[in-house]
Amino acid sequence: MIVDVVTEDARWQDAGLDALAQTAAQACLAHLAISGAEVALLGCDDVRITELNADFRDKPTATNVLSWPAEDLAAEDAGDTPCAPTPDFDGSLELGDIAISYDTCAREAADAGKPMGDHVTHLIIHGVLHLLGYDHIRDQDATLMEVIEVQILGKMGIDDPYRV
Repeated sequence: MIVDVVTEDARWQDAGLDALAQTAAQACLAHLAISGAEVALLGCDDVRITELNADFRDKPTATNVLSWPAEDLAAEDAGDTPCAPTPDFDGSLELGDIAISYDTCAREAADAGKPMGDHVTHLIIHGVLHLLGYDHIRDQDATLMEVIEVQILGKMGIDDPYRV
């Protein structure tokens, strides 16, 4: 598993984004029995993620994480497992790109009273799952995605982020 991390906001370096990204993505892919995958991750701030959200989703607001899958793997029927990713002709398995905003992540972690590292780990897993075709628009898909997130986080010793 290779996560190519680019940080536009120096606070991500202090937060250990590179190590968090490697650990979270590896845990996610191991859980799904996927190996040899590559992901690009941009650690940015609310200004940059607002621009990206406006450009790609027509939503000019900050968000915690965005993802751009290399291929559409979404399941046709609600609640079904997405299609497996296929390697390129050279054997590489590029899943896509993720952007994560320090400002929104820090605010959400503080508001929820949870460690920043745990929240960021959850959001990176969430982003990787989006790259793999998981989504939360339809209720059945959201349930499937949340169950997988909770299972992965549990294996990592991180509490269920959906439990109130």
